[in-house]
Amino acid sequence: MSLTIAVVKERGAHERRVAVSPETVKKLVAMGCVVRIEAGAGEGASFTDHLFAEAGGTIVDDAAQACKGAQIVLAVQTPDIEILPKGALLIGMLAPYQNTDRIQALAAQGVDAFSMELVPRITRAQAMDVLSSQSNLAGYKSVLDAAEHFTRAFPMMMTAAGTIPPARVFVMGAGVAGLQAIATARRLGAIVSATDVRLAAKEQVQSLGATFVMVEDEETRQAETSGGYAKEMSEAYKAKQAALIEETIRKQDIVITTALIPGRPAPKLVTEAMVKSMKPGSVIVDLAVEQGGNCVLSKPGKTVEVGGVKIIGHRNVPGRLATDASALYAKNLLNFLGLVVDKKTGDLAINWDDEIIKAVTLTRGGVAVHPQFGGASPEKSDEKTSEKSEKSEKKAAS
Repeated sequence: MSLTIAVVKERGAHERRVAVSPETVKKLVAMGCVVRIEAGAGEGASFTDHLFAEAGGTIVDDAAQACKGAQIVLAVQTPDIEILPKGALLIGMLAPYQNTDRIQALAAQGVDAFSMELVPRITRAQAMDVLSSQSNLAGYKSVLDAAEHFTRAFPMMMTAAGTIPPARVFVMGAGVAGLQAIATARRLGAIVSATDVRLAAKEQVQSLGATFVMVEDEETRQAETSGGYAKEMSEAYKAKQAALIEETIRKQDIVITTALIPGRPAPKLVTEAMVKSMKPGSVIVDLAVEQGGNCVLSKPGKTVEVGGVKIIGHRNVPGRLATDASALYAKNLLNFLGLVVDKKTGDLAINWDDEIIKAVTLTRGGVAVHPQFGGASPEKSDEKTSEKSEKSEKKAAS
């Protein structure tokens, strides 16, 4: 019996992405899977029903029809939980830090939920890293958004009427998004500087032709987790760094903030005083606005102006490049499915002890299992699942 994979149309606000591309549908069908896609699921990403059908997908009228009897449901954000079949695998960006209540709802529905944001940053998981693929596009788009609102040119231009000086761009946070923002701003001809709490980022920033701005002390040498994420810094360090940043920001035309800490509100890096110290016509793009913002004055989904400085807070920036964002995300999911589907038989074959599977599993067998989100350990989960089975068997026997 063929494995059925369901793909539903995203219904979240500002969400134009889709969990498959015509390319990945074709590959899933070649593996022997039936891919059922809700009509119109790819419209926001310019993937028409016709393109999906040509790739071998089966187009159905609605989400419930797509999910009926499916063993796997692929999504960008969490779909309507009520339509998910019991025992199915849900694979998507489920935002567990922001939606802990949904984890319990997924468990109650009997869905085994995998949250792709939790893929560990190890070598063999790189091709499944959705945060990197989406952040890369967000970093690129942030520079274009800044250029749209900036009333001057980025590169130096020498004309008969005079010389136009290059724009000065400051990138705060040198992760995937920040590094792409640096590269994009440099390609446009700007003079770029950047900062990060991780000293290891210095070499990466400089390799892209930007200047690294940082207070370097003993604390900075321990500012990165084993998983490659930034740690929360001490108040003393924050004060020293803020003084340096305040001095730096005053000289900038454009500031792009990208700093995020998993499971925590975005750190406040740009104060009101810093904003007011910038020249009129300057632009701030806050990529962390949906987690509280790196700039104290930014507002989700809005562009605000303070003293002639525009502060841009677009929601779901990767979704604003929906075609490429969907294509990359779909490839991430296809690579992850290699851990879930046996390539020879086309059947489900999950090694629950695999470190990647362990890291992303939120619910299993009707129980929340991820310890970081209030779940039991996998061993206890197995015990609970076994207990449920025994109770069911006893009930049936009586």
